[in-house]
Amino acid sequence: MKFEFEFPDIGEGIAEGTLIKWLVKEGENIEEGQSVAEVETDKVTTEIPSPRTGKVLELKAEEGDVINVGDVFITIDASGDVSHIDKKEELSEKEEVVEEETAGVVGEVIASSEEIPPSTEGIDNSSDGSKKVKVLATPVARKMAKDLGVDISQVKGTGPNGRVMKEDIIKAKETMTKPEEKRKVLEVDNKESILTEDERLERIPLTRIRKTIAEQMAVSRFTIPHTTAMDEIDVTELYEFRKKYKDKLGQETKLTFLPFILKAVITALKEFPEFNSELDEENNELILKHFYNIGIATDTDRGLMVPVIKDADRKSVVEIANEIDDLSNRAKNNKIELHELREGTFSITNYGSIGGQFGIPIINYPESAILGVGRIVKKPIVKDDEIVIARILPLSLSYDHRIIDGASGARFLNLLSELLKDPEILLLKS
Repeated sequence: MKFEFEFPDIGEGIAEGTLIKWLVKEGENIEEGQSVAEVETDKVTTEIPSPRTGKVLELKAEEGDVINVGDVFITIDASGDVSHIDKKEELSEKEEVVEEETAGVVGEVIASSEEIPPSTEGIDNSSDGSKKVKVLATPVARKMAKDLGVDISQVKGTGPNGRVMKEDIIKAKETMTKPEEKRKVLEVDNKESILTEDERLERIPLTRIRKTIAEQMAVSRFTIPHTTAMDEIDVTELYEFRKKYKDKLGQETKLTFLPFILKAVITALKEFPEFNSELDEENNELILKHFYNIGIATDTDRGLMVPVIKDADRKSVVEIANEIDDLSNRAKNNKIELHELREGTFSITNYGSIGGQFGIPIINYPESAILGVGRIVKKPIVKDDEIVIARILPLSLSYDHRIIDGASGARFLNLLSELLKDPEILLLKS
């Protein structure tokens, strides 16, 4: 029996993927559950398992091709395999659960899903019997269309029931600004070395991850009016405290400064809950989140990813250190799972780990704030009317100025300073 395996809907609003690598060959015998291909989506790179046992008849796509959900990309001779009959109904139920779970409005740098479930919005019956079609669109798409000057009624939606998504607005804007004529080939005046544009410029197609990052950054900057507060904190005592216990913990725990900073952030979030919130523009409400899922921005070969430490307020410094190490390593090795990139309430980006001091981090929409952590350096400071050498930690706090005032930003940093200057106070209050 010939089985046509369609590229499955793996949830998270993913509609297509790029075939990175075939893991099987034509004529090869495979087992149910065996990975047949590696596919890159706009969220993660994942392996697609076979739903049947049998022999590979045909690979219907080339490596590098874009395949849509529902496209047949491999055929299998599944003669004699009847296990799928009992599992068909179970699989259908599971897919239904996944779709329901990911239908809400959530958004993060990588693992976001801005799709809104189908509504009754759409048709307006006028008195003369004619039907006027209203545009189905997410609030983010409507706001972005207004900001970019895009006529949303002329945009074809790719979301559920034709709903216009932010990606559709971005593509529409690109079409509006694209030059009508192709740029002419550039040449230099030196007749001995005439270089065309192709010889001087290298064009690299964006990966799906990179396109998603670009779109998320655009949404954040277009949607949220950012403001950033900066401060330098004396962490000399914390430096010695961490050094002491780092040696005692040995190789089992990679104890960096980040777990201490994270614990201080949680204490500050409890004191200033607006920093752990989300603005619901559609209903004009501020959603305060009384749980603390802290995203840790991680630099990977494929782009920025933000694995999330769930319920971080319930974990010790050592537990947080181990989890940061585990999540960041798996993110870098492309072993992270989608659910580990979702549901963040506040983010931390540690550019100090690669040598930076100050920055202006972009908020991880729809969160309301993000903390940038710089590199600790030795600096002379005045302490008790004497000049001493101290370990100084630079911090940059970006926050949503619609819901957080400048005074609150300063108070948030002041509390972080108080906690990080004295590690004993930090541990007592956390």
